[in-house]
Amino acid sequence: MSPEKIARNWMQEVAVTAAAGDLEAHMDLVSKRVQVVGEPGFDGIDYADWVRQCSHEFENRLLKGVDYRGFKLLAHTDARIMFKTYETITGTDCTVNAQGIEVLLELEDDGKWRATQERILPPDEVEHDGLLA
Repeated sequence: MSPEKIARNWMQEVAVTAAAGDLEAHMDLVSKRVQVVGEPGFDGIDYADWVRQCSHEFENRLLKGVDYRGFKLLAHTDARIMFKTYETITGTDCTVNAQGIEVLLELEDDGKWRATQERILPPDEVEHDGLLA
């Protein structure tokens, strides 16, 4: 399977599991080694933070959906894929959190692709990369 197809499948699974509120399946897409950087007000977000956030949102049915738009493959090897996309998270109260992200997927020992790193992109980088075009 091509690196782009793997990345697009991962994004689709994130969207499906979030919309279904399936915490176990959703977190199976995220490595226990994950680090999220660039989130305003946070030094970094790790796996435990991600679980806590998703658990709260899923249990309280706060998410309407997650959608991805734009795609830019940056680099890939047999075990790593780095790409950029624009993620939109819509709440059941109609709030929208939309931002560009850079994601590093890694093929882990069990044969599954999981996010090990995510970087929130500044608006000028989103524009430069044409993620909203």
